[in-house]
Amino acid sequence: MAQLSSTTREKNPERVAVVAAGVVSPLGFGLAETLNSLRRAKDCITSVTRFSVADCRCKTAGQISDERLLAGLNKKPRAKRLHRASHMMIHALREALIQVPQFEPELTIIGTTSGGMSYGEQYYRSLCRSGNLRHAATWIANYPAQKPVIDAQEEVLGASVPCQVIANACASGTNAIGHGFECVRSGRYQRVLTGGYDALSELVFTGFDSLQASTPEKCRPFDRHRAGMVLGEGAAILALENLELARKRGAPVLAEIVGYGISTDNFHITQPDPSGVGPQQAMEWALQSAEISADQVDYINAHGTATIFNDAAEGKAISQLFNGVPVSSTKSMMGHSLGAAGAIEAVISLLSLRHQFLPPNINFDALDDCLDLNVVANESRPAVVRMALSNSFGFGGTNASILMRRVEA
Repeated sequence: MAQLSSTTREKNPERVAVVAAGVVSPLGFGLAETLNSLRRAKDCITSVTRFSVADCRCKTAGQISDERLLAGLNKKPRAKRLHRASHMMIHALREALIQVPQFEPELTIIGTTSGGMSYGEQYYRSLCRSGNLRHAATWIANYPAQKPVIDAQEEVLGASVPCQVIANACASGTNAIGHGFECVRSGRYQRVLTGGYDALSELVFTGFDSLQASTPEKCRPFDRHRAGMVLGEGAAILALENLELARKRGAPVLAEIVGYGISTDNFHITQPDPSGVGPQQAMEWALQSAEISADQVDYINAHGTATIFNDAAEGKAISQLFNGVPVSSTKSMMGHSLGAAGAIEAVISLLSLRHQFLPPNINFDALDDCLDLNVVANESRPAVVRMALSNSFGFGGTNASILMRRVEA
């Protein structure tokens, strides 16, 4: 069944501040563009251009512009060989560390599911078609999951920091942040970089399409007419630091991470337990970890993939724990970026706390009759947000939730 996060058992834990954040996603490059897209309820899902989807049911995804992602590389031959995921990580890490130039990380913890998958695709096709592996060294060297992390560290930090990669399905990004939170909270580390990345790949796209988990229509989380998910891509980084030390050195405190909960359904390889027990336990333990009650949560950024079973299980879990708290799935705007999703959505929750608004759940018509949720439908709106919960649930029944609290200046 489920296992209890160690955060609920710690005595006299350290407080954990988010002192900086960086993000690149279909919503935009950086915090400011992301905030603008959220406030405008911008639909950033477009027709797939990276590869042919002629034989797929789903023909859309949340994509990042290569023109912007790879801009300025004419004078950097090495940079041209890097995977797109590396460039996403470089953008996110650079934005974060510009905010705290004196931040010296002791550890990096990153979630992903695909690594450099598209380079693996190119290697395989070249081997099958012609046996010509002229670019094999580049493909192989940039395929491993840790490579984008190392590339970003070398480009932005000029050095490598010990790195841990978490690959735990769609909960990877949230698990990475939760693990980073526990590392600082336990006192073992003072400063940790954490987050997640994933770049769109044909193999993953067609895999979800073959499972009929992807929709040929709009992505409509929690709607009675929802028909499936849409994939996305991106990267996000959070700089975590011991709160007391951050304040002593005058670092900005964007928010405080106060709770983390994890659980496992052990129900089905792809389908969540219909009872919602796994998501419910993850959220309960995040609340216990933070030592707060459910009525203190002001906003939930739901996993909300818009698949029939996932939304039903998560919706049931939320309604069993909370009474009318505003809920939205921002995947409706940008797609599901798998290992990056939890990290990007943690940044969105951070923006909600910082700017006192509720991000929207777009393409919403009518709530599923079996759900009892207060969905932030179609438009963002101002609100008092002191505590935000971010959920990520993945294949294999893996569930993770983190709680973030607004910190007054």
